[in-house]
Order: sequence, then C-alpha cells, then structure tokens
Amino acid sequence: MRKLFLLFTLVSATILHGQTTGSVVGKLTDKEYNNEPLAFANVLIKGTTKGTTSDFDGLYALENLEAGDYTLIFSFVGYETQEIPVIVVAGKVTEVNVPMGASAASLDEVVITTTTKRESETALLLEQKKAVVIKESIGAERLSKIGVSDAANATAKISGVTRSEGSGDIYIRGLGDRYLSTTMNGLPIPSDDVSNKNINLNLFSTNVIENVGISKTYATSSYADQGSGNVDITSKSYSKKELSISLSSGYNTNVLGLNNFKSSLVSEDVTFGFHKKQYALVDLITRQGWDPVEQKNIGNYGLTLYGGTKFDVFGKQVNVFVAGSHSKSYEYREGIFRSYRSNILDNEFTDVENFISRTNSTGYVNLDLKLDADHNIKISSLSVNTSNDNVYEQGRNGEGYVFDQDPQEDGAFVRDQNFKQTILLVNQIEGTHNFGEKNELNWAAGYNYVLAQEPNRIRNEANILDANTVQYAHVGDFQQRKSNQKIEDIEYNAYIEDAIDLGTFDDDANTYPFKLHVGANFRQKDRVFSSLFIGVRARDFQVPSVDEFSLTFTPNNFDNGLVLRERDPDRYDADLNIMAGYANLDFGLNKKLSGNAGIRFERDEINVLWDVANFVGRVGTVNKEYTEIYPSVNLKYELNEKQFLRLASSLTQTLPEFKEVAPFEYVSPTGRVTRGNPNLEKSDVTNIDLKYEFFPSNGELVSATGFYKNIKNPINLAQTRGSAGIFEYANTGNEANVYGLEVEGRFDLISNEEDESLLNFNTNITKMWFSQDLLENYQFKNLTETDLQGASDLIINSSLSYNSQTDKEFNATLTGNYSSDKIFALGSPEDFANSAILYNDAIIEKGFVTLDLVLSKELTDDLQLKFVGRNILNPEIRQTQLIRNINTGVETDETVLSYKKGSLLSLSLKYTF
Repeated sequence: MRKLFLLFTLVSATILHGQTTGSVVGKLTDKEYNNEPLAFANVLIKGTTKGTTSDFDGLYALENLEAGDYTLIFSFVGYETQEIPVIVVAGKVTEVNVPMGASAASLDEVVITTTTKRESETALLLEQKKAVVIKESIGAERLSKIGVSDAANATAKISGVTRSEGSGDIYIRGLGDRYLSTTMNGLPIPSDDVSNKNINLNLFSTNVIENVGISKTYATSSYADQGSGNVDITSKSYSKKELSISLSSGYNTNVLGLNNFKSSLVSEDVTFGFHKKQYALVDLITRQGWDPVEQKNIGNYGLTLYGGTKFDVFGKQVNVFVAGSHSKSYEYREGIFRSYRSNILDNEFTDVENFISRTNSTGYVNLDLKLDADHNIKISSLSVNTSNDNVYEQGRNGEGYVFDQDPQEDGAFVRDQNFKQTILLVNQIEGTHNFGEKNELNWAAGYNYVLAQEPNRIRNEANILDANTVQYAHVGDFQQRKSNQKIEDIEYNAYIEDAIDLGTFDDDANTYPFKLHVGANFRQKDRVFSSLFIGVRARDFQVPSVDEFSLTFTPNNFDNGLVLRERDPDRYDADLNIMAGYANLDFGLNKKLSGNAGIRFERDEINVLWDVANFVGRVGTVNKEYTEIYPSVNLKYELNEKQFLRLASSLTQTLPEFKEVAPFEYVSPTGRVTRGNPNLEKSDVTNIDLKYEFFPSNGELVSATGFYKNIKNPINLAQTRGSAGIFEYANTGNEANVYGLEVEGRFDLISNEEDESLLNFNTNITKMWFSQDLLENYQFKNLTETDLQGASDLIINSSLSYNSQTDKEFNATLTGNYSSDKIFALGSPEDFANSAILYNDAIIEKGFVTLDLVLSKELTDDLQLKFVGRNILNPEIRQTQLIRNINTGVETDETVLSYKKGSLLSLSLKYTF
C-alpha cells in the first residue's frame, strides 16, 4: 500500500509539474540480511550532486528529472557500490529496485519482508520525524563517537536531561527519579537500589544498547507512572556477521600519586565483583578485622567481547547476538562535609576522603527467530553483576567536630566501609505477528530478578584525644557496628497489543489510514528487604591510632568490658500490582494533520508491611489503591515536508515507591539519615507540550518546545524537624507548576564534495520556571513557595564532532554539559512559633560544567584506537546551605559538602574479525 501511495503521489506531482520531467522510484534491499529493506543507503545521479537516501522501508525517490539517460550510483558502507543506467521518460515514473550486497545482483530479485535498523543518528532522526509522539533518541553510532560507555551518560546527551553528580539520578525537565519510568524493549525493569525507583543506568554498557530513547510526552500504551517521561533502552540484536574484542586501560587523575589507596576489609572476600560469605554477621565481629586494606593495583581496565551470526534451524532463520564485558575502575574524592540544625553547626569535617572501586560484569544474549515473513519471535537475556567498594573517612586530621558527642566534641573521626553487590537478571520474550494486511499482533513478557546486598558494612566513630590515643565514641551502643542489608526483587510483567487497520479516510486526492491499537499491561513486583545491625559498646577502650581498631575487637576484650549489642532485624515486605487496559487511535485527517488519541484504565495497588526499630511499635502496614482513567492526545501538523508542529496533552501520575513509604532509616556514610513516610500519597500530573521541528537535511534538526506541567501533591525530599536531622519523602505542597522552553539544533558545519558531514555541531538548551506552594510544616522565614527539588532552571548540552570521511576514519568529539543550581532537599522550620529564626534552610547543589573529549582512529580495516578523556575540567561538586548568624541575623552561604571526582583518561584498542 505504501509503495502504491508513493507511486500515486509521484505521478500526480509529475502531471502538475508538466510533461517534460519524470521520476525514478524504487526499493533497496539487503542481500546480507534476508533481503530486508536497506535504510539510509545513498542514491546519487552520476556526474551531479543530486541524490537522496532510502527511508526506513528502503524506499527512495528522485523527482522532477528532465527526460533523458542517467546513471544512478547506489552505495552503502560495507556493500558493493552499483551503477545502473536508467532512462527517464517525460510524464512517467521509472521503478528501479536494487538488492545491495557484497557482490552485484540483477534487477529482477524480489523483496518480500521489511524491518528497521535504529542505531544511526540519521535513522533515529527519521523515526523522530515520522513519529506522532514527542520522542528523542540517541543511537549506538553516536554513543560510540562521543565515547559514552553506558546508558546513564547517554541520556545526559538528550535535550532537557541532566544527571546529578551528587545522587547519580537522572532528571528530565527538572523532575527526578520518582517522576520517571525506565523500560527495556518496552517492558519495565526494576531498581537495583533501595534508594531509587529506577535502575542505575550505568549498568547498561553501550555494547548491549542499540539506542536509548526518551519519550517526554505520554501515550496510553505506557504505564501512567511517568510524570516527566519514560527512558526506554532498546537492546541490540543481530545486524551483520561480526566478532569484536576491545581492551581498555586508564587512570583517574585523583588516584594518580596516591601512596595508599584503601579498600574495605570486605574486599578480601570478593573475586571479580562476587562476594563469598565467610561467616554470619555476629561472628564477623571477632573473626574478621575492622580496618581497611591497602589496594596496590589502581589502574582502570576493561574487556569487551561481542558478535553476531545467523543460521538455519529446521528451515527457519535464527539470528544471534552475544555480548560480554568486565571492567574495574578506581576513584578518589576529597573534600569537606558539614551539617547544621537550626542554624547551629552540628558537625564539621574538613578532610573527607572517599576511596571507591567499582566492577561491572555484563552478559547479554539476543535470539531472533524468523518463523516466516509475518511471524517473528525475539528472546533477550541480560545478566549484570556490579559491585561498589567504598571506604569513607573523615576527621583523620584531628579537626573533626560532632556536637554533643562523648567523650568529647572535638577530634571526631568517622570511618565507614561498605561493599555493595547487585545481581540483576532481565529476561524477555517478544512476538510480532501479521495476520493479513490489516491486523498486527504484538506481545511481550518479562521476568526480572534483583539481588542487592551489603554483606558486611563496618562503621566506627571515635575521637582522637592526642597524637597517640584514640577513644571510641559512645553516645549510643551502635557507633561501633557491623551491619548487613539485603534486597530481593522478583517481577513479572507483560503486554499484548492488537493493531487493527480500520480502513482509510479519503479526500479528493489522498488516502489517510486509521489504525486502532487495543491492548493490556500487567505488572507484579514483590520485594523482600532486611537489615541487621550488631553494635559494640566500647566506652572505655582506647587504641594507638585510627588504623588499629582491629586490636580492640578480640575475644579477650569481650571478656573484659566490650558489650555486644544486637537488635531485632529491620524488615519490610512490599508488592506492587498493576492491571491496565487501553485503546488508542492513529489517524490522519488530511495531508497536513495526523495524530494519536487514546484512553487508559489502570488500577495500581501498593502494599507494604514493615517491622523497623525507629517506628513506634515497630510493626506497621499500609495499603494504597488507585483506580483512574488516563487520556492522551498527540497531534502532528505538517507545515511542509521538512517542518512540523506537534501538540501533546495527557494526564499521568507519580506513585510512591517502596522506599518512600516504608519508614526504614538508611544512614549514608556522611551520617545523613533518609527514611520513608507511610502517609505519602501519589501525585497527579497534567502535561501539555507544543513543539516545532525543522529538518533542513538528513542528520540535521532545529526544534523548539514549550511545555507546562501541573503537579498535584508534589513529592519532595525534605529535612524534618528534630535534632536527628532526618531527610524524609513528603507531599510538601498542594500543587507545583512547571513552565519550560527547550531549543535544540543539529547542524553540519562543514561537508565534503559528496555532501558528507565533516564537522557537526549539536546543542540543546532548556530553560525552566517552576514553583510549588508549601504546606505549613515546611514554611519558614515567611516562605510560602519554593522551587522543585532536583530541578535546574537552565540545562545546556553541546557537542562538536569531526569525521574525516576517509577509508581509515578519524573521529574527534568534544561534549560539554551544564546544569544550574538545584535543590537537593527542601528546608523546614524547627519551631513554628519562631520559624523566622529557628529553621533549616534548603540544601542546594550548585551548578557546574563538565567537558569530555573522545578521539578515535581506524588504524586498519579491522583495528581501531580510541582515547577518552571524561570530566577533563574536573569541577568541584558542591552543596551549600544558607545559615543565619544567631547574633547578627545575617545569612551566609555555607558549603556543606564538596568534592572533585577527578578526570578519567583511558586508551582502548578494538579489533573486529
């Protein structure tokens, strides 16, 4: 139908133009890939600069050609260039269908199947151009050029997206973790961390990513829990026969020159990121030491292996893509940490040190079974094991201060050793079935498993009395402790959708199809969480130095004054159940206007049962049920073939997360405590977007988007009243309003004679205005409104890329990112009657600029050399808080946290067989 429509349009255009010109149309297919359509191949008229490229369906068209003889040149990277003579007849359309491959082919071969390839930037721009919804993507091709190693850094290259260096969260249009949703191939995937709703995108290395897409507007086929957007990772599948191996090595500049890089004592029980349990936690008190160990090899390294092939099984074609990787990296941070309560200094450390080592092992398999031209099955399996070893120290210089600490406030010292391991399994199966020309059935099902554990966290708090004596702090019985924590998530999810061609709407000259999508979603997630603390009261014990704590915790000392303190484990069990049905309609009303409108009925149920020490009575439960209807409308108006207007409106929601509801208190290495709030309720979000797009040529884009969001019952992380200094999730106001403007441009600055881009510039700028009202519990200094937590009012992402466009390509890309100040946590009054002077002001994460440089050179047809320099400016990451002087009443902006991450320099070799 599409080919006939294209031919009809071209014939009509020819008649209108006159009888002196003709056209050439056709379809390009891939002989190396089962004769499927070959998208983005070049079609050039020999001896001229006139040409085009094939679209997603392999179709191309050369219009308004003067009658006569021509030679067409068909080319695609890795395929044999073909030159075919063509006679253009005035007033007629000549059809030339060309199969492309390693060797030339005759013109009479027939194409019977279609597919799309979505790794190149041009392909994704074409998809963006054709889509009705507002969606932006970045593909594997560009990720490779700019040296991005994982999905987290990939999202930060998309307009309106930023990543917090303080928390690692992704923010879309200023809205953070709780307002997002994350999927892989359209199916939800769970979080690997109790502190986050969404999975850590660092776990998805680029060797398993085909593209990363962000949908900033809502369509009813998606789960409604997405206030700002959805991040979808399309995993790689077979595209051609290949086998590649890559080796990399490098250093973090902060690590170079260190005489003593520390790893936690737990690291001795770890092999390639896998922890092997040696003893029960209570036995670890005396059977394993308390002091960190020295790490001698501090060079980063990585190994990646991937490849694909195809073969026949019982007469059916099976495509296979396999990837595996292992890496280890080291990082060192130094800075300061302070905290204030009611404008009074609570603690201060000017010599914070953080030793971090990470490993990541990934395995991925994708099977694509083509049953026939109309039926296809895909199976994907991803396994990830990641570990994070952290030794955090503050107060070694003897200048640490902790308010109201025994035996003294000065000379405070804290060490926190923690090894975290996460095992993640994502298994998916997808099916696509065409039942005739008017019915397409798509379905998918997934099983996810997450095991995240901290098997032996070690924390010591002490005071340095003099150069030779350290005494243990003893405000409570758990300042010297070992603890473990375990999270186990099991999730089942699925969707099914039937796309039904309802026929067409005809006007005088054109036909516009109507397609109805009817489907259902299902999701069930269960979490089991447990945490155990075992403390030691060491009130009267002293040691020579902070590096010899192990001398204290011996069986003999437990017989002579050490007291073992164990409390009941903290636990919570939680489950999320979602059932939904939806219907939406794709439509075209005329040549200019098309769209999608739909409605979704969704029922969400959250159940949490807890038994935690800090909750009155320890035991509690909460059940939250939400049944709502969520509509969406997406409209596209074609100003001309290169310019579009898009309008989108929808209702969505933000559900509370398990960790936001369960009142478990998690203590960070700094001592900050974060807990959930059983009274938390969901947010309702109204979304409106208006976007203008202009595609000057293939690979180029200019766009501007205005957007508005109204959030009922916004959820924020806020400081609570009380000396404990706890951070808690809460509905801090009745509503919040967000206004924003996004501008994006992708330009070819310099091109060669073949119109291939040599120098390309990409930039996107997002400016936002936002405010939310504050409930009385969060009002101080007569402040009744505030910004949204985590929202930067200015975000800029830019890149400048050079490609030599030669046989042995040389690529160079410089990328920069800036996000302005954002609120890390809202403030609160300590005393309502005196809230003008007794308050805790908001903590602000200051804005900064990052800069990355990537250079790559193909040394031979099979060997590539790449240099990557990340964070080469090495800016200071800083959080500040306004503090009021109790004597003068003057406010000053005090730094409460700061550090530098260091620049990461690496060199890699990639060989393709």
